[in-house]
Amino acid sequence: MNDKIWTIGRILKWTEQYFRDKGIESPRLDAEVLLAHVLEKQRIYLYVHFDEPLQPAELAAYREMIKQRVLRVPVAQILGEKEFMGLTFKVTADALVPRPDTEILVQAAVERLKAMKGEKTAAGVSDVTDADMLADESPAEEPAEGQPAGGADAEQEVAEPLHIADIGTGSGAICLSVLRYLAGTVADTVDISPAARAVAEENAASLGLQDRVTFHTGDLLQPLVGMTFAAILSNPPYIPEADIATLAPEVRLKEPHTALSGGRDGLDFYRRLAKEAPAMLVPGGFMAFEVGIHQAEPVAALAKANPLIARTEILPDYAGIDRVVVAWRTKECQ
Repeated sequence: MNDKIWTIGRILKWTEQYFRDKGIESPRLDAEVLLAHVLEKQRIYLYVHFDEPLQPAELAAYREMIKQRVLRVPVAQILGEKEFMGLTFKVTADALVPRPDTEILVQAAVERLKAMKGEKTAAGVSDVTDADMLADESPAEEPAEGQPAGGADAEQEVAEPLHIADIGTGSGAICLSVLRYLAGTVADTVDISPAARAVAEENAASLGLQDRVTFHTGDLLQPLVGMTFAAILSNPPYIPEADIATLAPEVRLKEPHTALSGGRDGLDFYRRLAKEAPAMLVPGGFMAFEVGIHQAEPVAALAKANPLIARTEILPDYAGIDRVVVAWRTKECQ
């Protein structure tokens, strides 16, 4: 970039071409998202202010972001945040960037947990809309004097919240989204990385959920031994080790390897979860896992091999790819 006057339109055009020449997959989108962040505006602002010149400080900040992006730093890491389930999560290189496909897991968990609470829910994951989720955010009516908030039922709900676990929590996006959209739930999370745990703790605080979640550092279910849960959720590492080298540089080089590799066939963590998690579910509880392409049937088979599992479900993502496996524990105590 030289000393010419850089308007919004000109800088976007230049950056788009520069990113394309460097092999960036979505050059225009990335250019717009980064510039909108620098200007603290919505992207639509850029289109109606093409002729607006950038101030020197804005241009300098944008130039630094461009440098990071061509080094294949993910946009979310450059911005330091990512929207997921309508919520904003802090993002660093210590945890995976939350992906849209993982929203299927959250929606499935919320729907089924609502059913466990006896609330009326739609039959399919695709029917759980943003409006349904946001319904749980509505402020409760003011209680009558001497009555607990929420009426007589509130006492039992407070006394017996649904207890969930999130294994390999990373940024905390899964667990914290469930808590945010479903009152009367509490959670324990586990991550093997202390740095990832720290990110999740910051996100819990920023969302005002820190009093409803306990964070643990450790290996899968080990820190939770002796506890039982209504649901155990996980988006574990599931990329076959041989496939790591084929991933996009943004993923292969800039996201934690321990959050990607699932062993030789990608199923290492599912084997352990399918063996250990059912015994930690309450009767009639469920475990739900995000899975990779072509992994849903094998993961469901691993779950069904455990005698405590009564049935399984396989749910597709937005592209129709099988993405979530739900496995239900028998309702009888064993």
